[in-house]
Amino acid sequence: MAKILMKGNEAVAEAAIRSGCRLYFAYPITPQSELIEYMARMMPKVNGVFLQAESEVAAINMVYGAAGCGKRVMTSSSSPGISLKMEGISYLAGAQLPCVIINVQRGGPGLGDIQPAQGDYFQATKGGGHGDYRLIVMAPSSVQEFADMASQAFDLADKYLNPVMILADGMLGQMMEPVEFKTPKTDAEIADMWLQHKSWCIQPNEDGDKKHHHEINSLEIDPVMLEKHVNKLYEKYAVIEKNELSFEKYNISDDNEILCVAWGTASRVVKSAINEVKAQGKSVGLIRPINVWPFPYEDLCKAIGPNVKKVYVFELNTGQMLDDVKIAVAGKVPVDFWGKVGGVVFTPAEIKEKLEQALKE
Repeated sequence: MAKILMKGNEAVAEAAIRSGCRLYFAYPITPQSELIEYMARMMPKVNGVFLQAESEVAAINMVYGAAGCGKRVMTSSSSPGISLKMEGISYLAGAQLPCVIINVQRGGPGLGDIQPAQGDYFQATKGGGHGDYRLIVMAPSSVQEFADMASQAFDLADKYLNPVMILADGMLGQMMEPVEFKTPKTDAEIADMWLQHKSWCIQPNEDGDKKHHHEINSLEIDPVMLEKHVNKLYEKYAVIEKNELSFEKYNISDDNEILCVAWGTASRVVKSAINEVKAQGKSVGLIRPINVWPFPYEDLCKAIGPNVKKVYVFELNTGQMLDDVKIAVAGKVPVDFWGKVGGVVFTPAEIKEKLEQALKE
């Protein structure tokens, strides 16, 4: 299949439709507005439902209802809008409902600006909403990966009955790159996907021997019962931590003097700087978490070769993934950090300068 030049926002929307998403609820916010515009235009063509909700709060609760019916459903927003969805996201996790949530991050805190940033890592990977729960969180670095993650996210959500978040940013949402899409799922395949949820999802009541009542709920008044429920959730999360690790090794070798860690679009800038340093005869490697939860703690630690004298973390925030990296490194070598905030994106030249300074130390 030929590649198509598309914006990231449009590519992930098209990929979601091809993956069987037929219900989408959202509210416009920059820099992800092209996503909602694309879904508004294309969902009616596949007999899907698009609804621009009156608010982000309304949109996430519509997702709750659709997910409870066993359908593939998605919402999207950008940082402040995701904050408004957090109560509903906690409800979805508590009720064990599968859905996909896309966050095209912008600068913050508060309303901030509409430029790319990575300031929502804590919110996505450490909860964000109330209570004890986890989201599977995926972090693409290219438009192709952004699109590919749509189908992966729906599959993971269905597999674990859990919300999945794709953590992109304004740069990825707005940039255009060639994308190759998978063959769209047929109506029969979409119907089969619903059948796997039939044992628990809401259905019309039936009379006689086939009568049933499926309850979708995250309320548990009895503290003992709630404790059992939360412990059961964490048994599921332990399985996810074991089975769904995903990361990229770039230029990793025993010769590495520095090990870099970066995620999302920031990793692309770091790769460019590593290539320039490599041309000068220096060896610097990179670990890029693709799923930022579960986080590849053990694999990151194993990537610290015998000659590595420092782990260097680069993010478009004040140091959020940095905490997870420090846990992974466990004091084996020093950990340093450098980042940009407010929607300012560092350049390969700036990263190269930081690496050259570190190599001289």
